[in-house]
Amino acid sequence: MRRGPVTGLILPGGGARAAYQVGVLAGIAELYESGTPVPFPVIAGTSAGAMNAAYLASRMDDFNAATGRLREIWGGLEVGDVYRAEYRKVLGVVLHWLWSLISGGLGENNPRSLLDNTPLQKLLTQNIDFDGIGRRIDEGLLRGLAITVAGYASERSLSYFQADAGVQSWWRERREGRPARIGIEHVMASLALPIIFPAAKLGDEWCGDGSTRQFAPLSPAIHLGAERLLVIDIQHRAAYRAPAGARGPQYPSISRVAGYLMDTIFSDSLYADLERLQRINRTLAHIPDSVADDPGMPRLRRLDTMLVAPSRRPARIAAGHVGELPSPIRWLLGSLGGEQEGGDLLLSYMLFEGRYCRELIELGLRDARARRHELRRFLGLEEAARQR
Repeated sequence: MRRGPVTGLILPGGGARAAYQVGVLAGIAELYESGTPVPFPVIAGTSAGAMNAAYLASRMDDFNAATGRLREIWGGLEVGDVYRAEYRKVLGVVLHWLWSLISGGLGENNPRSLLDNTPLQKLLTQNIDFDGIGRRIDEGLLRGLAITVAGYASERSLSYFQADAGVQSWWRERREGRPARIGIEHVMASLALPIIFPAAKLGDEWCGDGSTRQFAPLSPAIHLGAERLLVIDIQHRAAYRAPAGARGPQYPSISRVAGYLMDTIFSDSLYADLERLQRINRTLAHIPDSVADDPGMPRLRRLDTMLVAPSRRPARIAAGHVGELPSPIRWLLGSLGGEQEGGDLLLSYMLFEGRYCRELIELGLRDARARRHELRRFLGLEEAARQR
């Protein structure tokens, strides 16, 4: 039986950088005895974070075993496990795009995406027991899982959730929560980054990457009943500085701009939402309990949060692994200016290769270990030890 506040885990998007989340989770698992259930009864995932979220939700019974298997999956990745990387496929798509531009889209079958991520769907189907999510809810180990997508027709952020009977749908400005039996289609829709990966159909609507219209990334976990939130981001928070010896300001390459847009899509809304929550917490601290409990007042409650983010810049790590990419993908990134300064930013999201992912996992492990005392306090482990 779980005790204490309900802890929510939030796993935002970030392409290959989501390997960092696995390392942090593995570091947290070290704080628990073997065989302990996952200590996050509420889990919310978006984009690449949705893959990790769905896997954890299906394996709630053993935290150490779940993170160990996630490390094996991510550490053994090759680009070909995520998207088709053959010259014939990549060149064919590029030529198809060019023909559509030249012909004004007169072709019957205009291209839907730059890359084909069918291999990823196969990999996830083989490794995630989606039926297990419902079993974990029935066992009381999981209160709810939310996977967020962007609805292209409704123009809304849609959080599909599978949860216990006490969780209700919600409707807010440009975002809503819909009950569903979470399956591979929800995960594939959540990580369908526009132009890069194809959209996925959920019901009657085509949907894309959930990060693109997620104005309130913390909201799904709160609606599922979380009372404190652990967020594992993939963005190094220090300001960017050009490497020593770099030339003066250059016109940004397409690769640099694309990487910048991905940074914006995957993290800006998250940090804005965290700041908003912190302001609410500070405001509540100045409101007397007699006023806060007034039925006529808006229902607001304090939510503790903890953010874990990379202590090193993932783009710098990715720059040392560019040679591991298949040559067709190196050619494609090179044509976008990927070899110019700042090109490693886009690379850090697309480099689904084992050595790079393992280095991100190790970084996550080190970061979690460095903050183990803070994590123990946040997760209530020190209080539980005193009560024993």
